[in-house]
Amino acid sequence: MIRPARRPAAVVACLLVPVLLLAACAVPPKNQVALEDVGKSGGGAGGGTAAASGAPDGFEDFYTQAVEWSECGGFQCATVDAPLDWQDPGAGTIEIAMKKLPATTDEPRGSLLVNPGGPGASGIGLVESTSTFGFRLRAEYDIVGFDPRGVGQSTPVTCVDDEAKDEFLTTDYPDTDEGIAQQIEAIRQWGQACAENTGELLGNVDTQSAARDMDMLRAALGDEKLNYLGYSYGTQLGATYAGLFPGNAGRLVLDGAIDITLTSDEVAAEQAVGFENALRAYVEDCIAGPECPLGDTVDVGLQQIRSMVNDAAAHPIATSSGRVVTKKLAFYGVAMPLYNEANWSYLTTALQEIFWEGRGDTLLLLADNYNDRNPDGSFNSNSEEAFRAINCADGRATEDLEEMKKLAAEIVEDAPTLGESFGFSGVDCADWPYPAVKQDFDIHAKGAAPIMVIGTTNDPATPYRWSEALADTLDSGFLVTYQGEGHTAYGRSNECVNGAVEDYLVNGSVPDGELTC
Repeated sequence: MIRPARRPAAVVACLLVPVLLLAACAVPPKNQVALEDVGKSGGGAGGGTAAASGAPDGFEDFYTQAVEWSECGGFQCATVDAPLDWQDPGAGTIEIAMKKLPATTDEPRGSLLVNPGGPGASGIGLVESTSTFGFRLRAEYDIVGFDPRGVGQSTPVTCVDDEAKDEFLTTDYPDTDEGIAQQIEAIRQWGQACAENTGELLGNVDTQSAARDMDMLRAALGDEKLNYLGYSYGTQLGATYAGLFPGNAGRLVLDGAIDITLTSDEVAAEQAVGFENALRAYVEDCIAGPECPLGDTVDVGLQQIRSMVNDAAAHPIATSSGRVVTKKLAFYGVAMPLYNEANWSYLTTALQEIFWEGRGDTLLLLADNYNDRNPDGSFNSNSEEAFRAINCADGRATEDLEEMKKLAAEIVEDAPTLGESFGFSGVDCADWPYPAVKQDFDIHAKGAAPIMVIGTTNDPATPYRWSEALADTLDSGFLVTYQGEGHTAYGRSNECVNGAVEDYLVNGSVPDGELTC
């Protein structure tokens, strides 16, 4: 499974530049309840009366701790303590790192927590991308990014050194019994290294624990209600929060949603189709323009890409750096630009180099960008470690070999170009050192204030159907649709979406019906 929740602005380097598109809106009639004063926050510096609302027994000190902000390059930074285990107050503590973009008004509404997805992407990195947020949000809210437990500058999941990590992200395994056994052994060794170097935190990085951290942050920041903007996996985190703490949920925006009712196997299968559809849209656009190396028809172009990716297993693609592009890296390189149609031209350049010049420099650059790898072999983050650890803590795909083979064949039938890279997802957590955590929250979030769910119609990583499903699952969910390409919408789509999000977060305005932009 590819990272479903990866917000492009959080991971794309200067090579890949987002664009803002403008489109009209259509609003079919449907009534929604008014928000009234939901979203009003204490706006304090931490602790106080907000901290008294709902602290679990034994965890009161975490809720009432003071947040000590310090200047850090035009932002404000702080680190707070969180319990290692939300079921055991005496198990020890970890650290949660935050970065704040202070509101520009003298009397802000309070805090807006933000999460870019992953799991494993940095909320601190998202806050640093200040252009993501409209001027009204920057005026009215202290925008606070945090690295969830196990991620980045918070107490991290740590596994192997950079050289071993690079090998892990590069090595191909054939879809044979022997190849699957080799992959399971590699995952077992990776998981054992994570357990040895991370300790008990590895068994406590599940999304429910991260959502409990958010409620602690809400209280420590002095907010009576949690106001939140989450992208992709961040929608799962936000929906989990609403299910655990419906009475504390203020204005929640869940952009590029995950259907929280799906199994891990269903996620992999539907995501494969999402990337297949996005790749088809790219090929259609490519062959309609000049200098496209993919022939004259969409089917021919897709077949060329499929052959290129699959052939890289036996014949890795050479680059001028001396490194080669394996099948796994070729897949990452093709998938990465599909997160944002503004980056499609880089995929065209990569394919031109491969088909016309026989080299994979740009494709490798795209794959490295996805994996957060630097040219010297170092990595900018622990996103891969956290991604695997959090997913394995939240749930498991089937590990029955024959069932995996059957599911893999079905995926390839539905997504013939890239589907092979989505099969055998049961291997991803094979022999993981800790069991998955039982889901224990109300998926309908009964009693929560209205929750905005945003879906992009040809989103590759979180298919549009997932946003429809989450809006329907949440008792108070309402859907905003962006008709377009790419992953997520707010801050990279059009003024219709941006305006709806800011009207909701700032003024509490809920559309009369499902809004289409």
